[in-house]
Amino acid sequence: MVQQVAPRVLVIEDDRVLSRLIKEQMTRLGLDATAVATWAEVEAYLAGHEPQLIIADVRLGDGDALERLPDLVKGQPVILLTAYGSVRDAVAAMKAGAYEYLVKPVSPDELALVTRRALDTATLRRDHRFCRQRLEATEAKADFMVGQSAALARTREAIVMVGPTDVNVLIQGESGSGKELVARAVHEASERAQRHFVPVDCCTLQEKLFESELFGHERGAFTGADRMKRGLIEGAEGGTLFLDEIGEIDAAVQAKLLRVIETGVFRRLGGTKDLQANARIVAATNRDLAAMSEAGGFRADLFYRLSTFVIQVPPLRERREDIAQLVEHLIAHHNFSRRIDKALSAAALRSLHAYDWPGNVRELKNVVERAIILSGTSRSIGPEHLAFGGRRGGDTGGVTVSFDHDPTLEELQAAYLRLQLQKQSGRRAKVARVLAVSERNIYRLIRRYGLAES
Repeated sequence: MVQQVAPRVLVIEDDRVLSRLIKEQMTRLGLDATAVATWAEVEAYLAGHEPQLIIADVRLGDGDALERLPDLVKGQPVILLTAYGSVRDAVAAMKAGAYEYLVKPVSPDELALVTRRALDTATLRRDHRFCRQRLEATEAKADFMVGQSAALARTREAIVMVGPTDVNVLIQGESGSGKELVARAVHEASERAQRHFVPVDCCTLQEKLFESELFGHERGAFTGADRMKRGLIEGAEGGTLFLDEIGEIDAAVQAKLLRVIETGVFRRLGGTKDLQANARIVAATNRDLAAMSEAGGFRADLFYRLSTFVIQVPPLRERREDIAQLVEHLIAHHNFSRRIDKALSAAALRSLHAYDWPGNVRELKNVVERAIILSGTSRSIGPEHLAFGGRRGGDTGGVTVSFDHDPTLEELQAAYLRLQLQKQSGRRAKVARVLAVSERNIYRLIRRYGLAES
C-alpha cells in the first residue's frame, strides 16, 4: 500500500478555546494540526516544518497577519480569520494572496469546506505542470512495448509483478533500449499511477546543481538563489521519482539519497528543516552497479537499497523479431508529415534485421524517421533510404554472442548460426555465403541444432 502522509496544518490563534476547537476539527478531518499563539512561535515552527496550509487570526498580541501575509503565501495557502471584518481588510488580504478571509464566529462546516478546498486547489496547482508530461508518457510507452519476442515478454512480466508493490526498482539496460519507458510502465502499474512520474537525468547535472534540482534549495543557499525552490522529490509527492543513469551521481549526493531512502526525510540545499519524502524510487543505469560497488565507485549500501527488484531491459539485437512491428508502429505514429502512407519493403526489413543496433530502439526510431524523409514521394521505403550510424545501407559491423557460462565449441557454433539466421531473416543461402560453407551444410547444421524455426 502507498504510504499516506497527513497534510500539515498550522493554526495561528491566541484565543485558547477557539484554537483548541479548530485544532480538534482539523484532526477529525485527517490532518496533522499544530496550534501556536504568537508570531514568535510561528517563526520557530516554520524554521523546522513546512505546513500545507495555514489558518491564522489576523490580529495577535505581537503582530498583524496582514503584514506577514506576502511571505506566508509563498509556501502554502493561508486562510485568515478575523473578529473585525471590513471590506477594506478583506480586499487587502485577497490582494496580498490570502486564499480566504473569514469573519468570526466561523461555522465549523464552512471552515471544513474552505480547508478542503484550499488543500485541493494547492494540489491541483502542483499537478498542473505534470499533466502534459503524463499524457506524453502514455503515448511514448508504446514505442518500447510493441512486439511479441520472448525477451520483451520477460520484461513485461517483471513490470506486472513489481508494479503494484511499493519497493524500489533498478532498471538495467543499454542506452536507447527504453529504460525510462519501462520505469513509466512500472509507475502506471502501481497504486501511485494517479500521481506524478518525475524523471531526473543524473548524468547532465553538476553536483550542486543536481542537488538543488533533486532536493530544492533555500533562499541564499548559493549565489543566485534569490528565492526558495522546491525540489523534484517534492514534485514526486505520492508518485514515482525516476533517477536515470544513477551510476553517474557522486559520493556526496549518494549519501543524501541513501538517507532519503532509509528515513524518508530530506533537507533542501542550505536548509535546516526536515521534510518528508513520499515518493517511490525507480532508478536506471547502463553501467554495472554491482561491479562499481565492489570497486568502491558506488556505495554498496545504496546499491542494495536501490536493487530490491531488478528489471533487465533487452537490447534490440536480442529481440530482432520485434523490428517489423516496431517499424510499423513508428511509421504510423511519427509526428511530422503524413502526406503519403509509407510501407517498408522486404529488402529494407532484411537490412534492419541485419544491423546490430548499438543505439537500440532510439536508433531505430531515428533511422525510420530519416527514411520517411529520404523516401520523399515514394510509398515504399527501400534499403537505399536507410542510414545506419551515419552510413547508408546495412553495414553491420561486429557481432556479439553472450553466455552466462563458459560455452562449448558446439554452443558457440549453434549461437552464431542462430544469430546469422536472425540477421539474414532466415535466408539460408545468404547465411551460407557469410559462413563460407555450402547451403547444404547450413541445412544440416540447422537440423543438428534444432533451429528450423529461426
